[in-house]
Amino acid sequence: MDIQHEMPKNPQQAQADQDAAIKESLGKIKNKILVMSGKGGVGKTSTSVNLSIALANKGFNVGIIDVDLHGPDVPRMLGLEGMPEVNQNKKLNPMSYSKNLRAISIESFTPNKDDAIIWRGPLKFSAIRQFIGDVDWGNLDFLVIDSPPGTGDEPLTVAQTIADARAVIVTTPQEVALADVRKSINFCKTVEMEIFGLVENMSGFACPHCNEMIELFGSGGGQKTASQMGINFLGSIPFDPKMVACGDSGSCYQDLHSTSAVTQAFGSVAGKLAELV
Repeated sequence: MDIQHEMPKNPQQAQADQDAAIKESLGKIKNKILVMSGKGGVGKTSTSVNLSIALANKGFNVGIIDVDLHGPDVPRMLGLEGMPEVNQNKKLNPMSYSKNLRAISIESFTPNKDDAIIWRGPLKFSAIRQFIGDVDWGNLDFLVIDSPPGTGDEPLTVAQTIADARAVIVTTPQEVALADVRKSINFCKTVEMEIFGLVENMSGFACPHCNEMIELFGSGGGQKTASQMGINFLGSIPFDPKMVACGDSGSCYQDLHSTSAVTQAFGSVAGKLAELV
């Protein structure tokens, strides 16, 4: 699927042109962050979205690429509708969430949002490269790349295309998630991608009646794994049902609950990323 709907003059020239476009686009982006998880259900996309919002709220120019091609959720979580437009440079303008935050996702190109994307590796490889080279990102402080769970085509394509990408790995505290996240850590080591750090999501829930902290999935597993594997522990994000509601409605949790422990936790992780700039 060609997101610009143009037929190349010949395969060799098209490849060379795209390589040049990717190089030009990446040259304007200071930091590229691949958000990964070893398994599904750990809140990876909500982490990607909320870290991006937290960075944008600190004044950084941020872009999000949703490379979870089979389960794209970024537009819904950001409340984005419609399709990207082609500008005068014959590139796509990413969807604008705010002055400092823009996003691109395959969901924006599917008329029926419930249609399945049934693609093999080569199509996914091509789409991800187009999301980098054929989109007019401009000058960014951060490009956050939301990857599907696991260590398949999508994160491998990012690793091969963006040599200086850094990984942020998301887990929950229980052992079944940590066992899979160790695979993600070893994936990064194999492809020689720098790991910026690990985030433990859904690390605890404050009872709304008595305020007692309930460890829904255990506690401390993320920090322990980070220590064992020799990577930075970026922080713990508490569980809050309001986050679920905001994600479903496309509302900004951090705007609606600016003083919550979750907002403060995302701000803390974003502050560590900000040190890269």
